[in-house]
Amino acid sequence: MKFREVLEAGGTPLPLFEDIARVLEDIHLFPGSVEKIYRSAMTLDEEGLDHLRFALLRVQIYSDIHRNEDMEQAQKIKYVSQVLEKIIFGSLMMEHEDIFGSNPE
Repeated sequence: MKFREVLEAGGTPLPLFEDIARVLEDIHLFPGSVEKIYRSAMTLDEEGLDHLRFALLRVQIYSDIHRNEDMEQAQKIKYVSQVLEKIIFGSLMMEHEDIFGSNPE
């Protein structure tokens, strides 16, 4: 599954999903993109912000589901989505719980 598909989940695509998908595919782009993504998010209305938050949550769930396939990649994906959620929203909707019975750190 492509990251854009995870972010959109069949809903209305937000323009900043392209920037987020790009850094999910290559985490090395993240430091240079974080401010642009944040500033784009700050222009969204309440409904757009809600859609963005659930998109970031879907990415975190996706990384948990697929972490046994490539743990390093899953950790990078989750890191990006959690950092974005924290800087944009101030907290995580879903605090990390050890739902798989192992410590991912």
